[in-house]
Amino acid sequence: MKARIKFRKYGALKFIGHLDVMRYFQKVMRRADIPIAFTGGFSPHMIMSFASPLGIGLESDGEYMDIELTDPIESEEAVRRMNEAGVEGIEVVSFLQIAEEKKMTGMTILAAADYLITPKKDILPDAGSTEGNLSHDWKEQFSDFMEQNEIRVMKQTKRSEREVDLRPLIYDWEFRGSSIFIRTAAGSNENLKPDLVMDTFLKYTGAVSGKADSAEAASGAAQALNAQSFTYRRLEMYADSGKDGRRNLVTLESFGGEIH
Repeated sequence: MKARIKFRKYGALKFIGHLDVMRYFQKVMRRADIPIAFTGGFSPHMIMSFASPLGIGLESDGEYMDIELTDPIESEEAVRRMNEAGVEGIEVVSFLQIAEEKKMTGMTILAAADYLITPKKDILPDAGSTEGNLSHDWKEQFSDFMEQNEIRVMKQTKRSEREVDLRPLIYDWEFRGSSIFIRTAAGSNENLKPDLVMDTFLKYTGAVSGKADSAEAASGAAQALNAQSFTYRRLEMYADSGKDGRRNLVTLESFGGEIH
């Protein structure tokens, strides 16, 4: 039996990396007495896989992990045990049975993700804003940025660097108060991280492109504004159940059912 676990990651634990998250859940599985299956061989390990590792410093309301079980366990009971065995900063939201096929793992079917991007308070424009802060019309600038037919940028991969057009990889966006909601391509075929979008936007505005009056001013702007001038929160992850080229995004959670 296979199960999909949805969990939140927040607070101080947003600063732990993916390997630490794996170790965390390995300990939680043991303490909560979850009947998770192990691999065979001389060095058995728990069978678990994550839909998409979360970057360090990002919070999330929609992380997913798939596991194999040796015996059934009620969904409600599993959630309760895991949260009791865990610590503040990671919260299990759901524990659902999923299909047995390998092609249905979260890692395989992942197609998109939602993010909420928020400028840090010290860069928001105000009456006493200084050079390097976001300008008062930054939302208008972002709208203009998104209205481009193409957003070309050099994207670094593990093996090489290539020019890509980011615009087709941004499926939806809107302002939510002082934040930006954005839905981007995710998964093994195409994967767009929100910090690359914001880094490209800042270069588009000239904030980090060296268009200031002097080299010193340009350097100061680059230090004041970069992709790390924003906080990022992953909200949800999706698979694409569409046909004939028509996109139909559904949450990874929707593929599971309660275990009773």
